[in-house]
Amino acid sequence: MMRRRTVLQLGGAAAAAWLSGAESRGGGHGEPRLRLIRQHETPVLTKRHSDAADNKYGFEGGRVIKLGSTYHLFTSEMAADPIWVSMRLAYWCSGDGLHWKRTATLFTSSGEFEAKDPRASLWSPVPVFDETEGRWNLFYVAYRAAPSSGGRFMLNHSGEIWRAVSRTPGMEGIGGPYLDLGVILKPGPDSDAWEGLQGTDSFFPYRVGREWRALYGSAKSQVTPIAYWWVGLAAAPAIGGPWKRVSALNPVRIENVFIENPIVEPLPGGGYLCVYDSNVPDAIGYAFSADGVHWNPGHALVIQPERESWARDVRTPLGLVHERGNEYTLFYTGFESQPDWDAILGGKGLDTSCAVGMVRIARE
Repeated sequence: MMRRRTVLQLGGAAAAAWLSGAESRGGGHGEPRLRLIRQHETPVLTKRHSDAADNKYGFEGGRVIKLGSTYHLFTSEMAADPIWVSMRLAYWCSGDGLHWKRTATLFTSSGEFEAKDPRASLWSPVPVFDETEGRWNLFYVAYRAAPSSGGRFMLNHSGEIWRAVSRTPGMEGIGGPYLDLGVILKPGPDSDAWEGLQGTDSFFPYRVGREWRALYGSAKSQVTPIAYWWVGLAAAPAIGGPWKRVSALNPVRIENVFIENPIVEPLPGGGYLCVYDSNVPDAIGYAFSADGVHWNPGHALVIQPERESWARDVRTPLGLVHERGNEYTLFYTGFESQPDWDAILGGKGLDTSCAVGMVRIARE
């Protein structure tokens, strides 16, 4: 069954690109591949958790980091109606990846639904440590929101990337509290031609040498069906910016049709690996870059090999968490029941329930 991204986007050439690209993507010789070791059979965090009593629709996107023996989850909570608009950015902790405790609300969206507030809907919190300043940074997306109309997807549009920093220095400051410093990337005169009404829909910065690079996303959501979600490359001398699009290399063609929320992991032997939300059923996407600038075509990794697994629609990987040797834990979000996309895209959540799952994977 086709999923949310397919419902919105596929038609004509885009459909052909998706069907062929999912199976026939090539890659460079010697690049690492990911292999599923095992999937935890049930979700590890759901809206039925006692700390999620006021979280109406569950969890989506973000990042998990492990420090010592503790897993730190930063995620978007779809707290109330309208779905995808009334949001919270939350911080959870776990000692084993299975049992979680909600620690803090980081930021709350206004939920304003007339396209007036640029922080109406907040998404995709990703913490990144800056060794130069010895402090955690938190990047997230803020959207304007309104009912979709005239063929324009308005529920989340005109996305801007915000940067916040922890008030507590050092690695122990991962939990914040976080202080907003302002917008570091947004749509406007500097946007590339492939970007659209969605604005900047994701952002993940990573160090390359002494400078920083980032993958950011966008889509021409002013026309439906939406033809693609792509990513571009941005660069900055420091994590705080100034961030500028690397237009000569954009869009970064990791995928032909759909890639969203890539999270980049430097590899111990050199090079970079990113994991991302893909269009292949029961799978995530991943891609390799030898230099952090030029990215190879992506691959699909099926993380739910059994039929009738708990996630009826696999959503977003929350990053690679190194465990030992070449093994990683990967947390991901997914729908516990088949989503009603017509209702959701109209801002109605109905019985939507998004949860967090867990798999162990190997890098080969």
